[in-house]
Amino acid sequence: MSSDDSIHGIIFDMDGVLCDSEPFIREAARRMFRTSHGVDIPPQAFTPYVGTGEDRFLGGPAADHGITIRLPQDKDETYRLYLDCIRGQLQPLDGVLTCVSQARAAGLRLAVASAADRIKVDGNLREIGLDPACFDIVISGDDVQAKKPDPAAFLLAAQHLGLPPEACLVVEDAVNGVIAGIRAGATVLGLTTSFPATTLHDAG
Repeated sequence: MSSDDSIHGIIFDMDGVLCDSEPFIREAARRMFRTSHGVDIPPQAFTPYVGTGEDRFLGGPAADHGITIRLPQDKDETYRLYLDCIRGQLQPLDGVLTCVSQARAAGLRLAVASAADRIKVDGNLREIGLDPACFDIVISGDDVQAKKPDPAAFLLAAQHLGLPPEACLVVEDAVNGVIAGIRAGATVLGLTTSFPATTLHDAG
């Protein structure tokens, strides 16, 4: 965007932006693989698949370790474990509640666009104390077929906000999300909650 343009909407990713749920979903996935497949997958095996949705988050490490994943059973079990893990534990990241409140008060249009399934998005918002009504639209991985780095989620969010992508600020923490935001044509703000700044810069 040029300096003459202005931002009229903010599209937030969920994980690593509104809350830090990655340790919880990673632990839930590792528990699932141990109990359902008898394999102990190291935490770092999930890193390349952060921000791509749970099918890929589980399927990628499974393929890398020679495991035939069973969907939707394995994902359902992972979510069961995840919702138990976050109960009373998941917190909003510092400044999130104030940021959302002030952005709303300033008249900005607000959206969430996450690659995660609806059950996880709803569980996260509930735990961190953000009413979905705070946002004009909440997009989950259930709403788009193509997942990040495809820009579909951000394009759909902008459409629901009634704004061109160029008038939106995408807030992301994952490489795949940064790439998706750029491909959508939005301005992208990268947070270093999951990846270092140099990695996000390398993504564009």
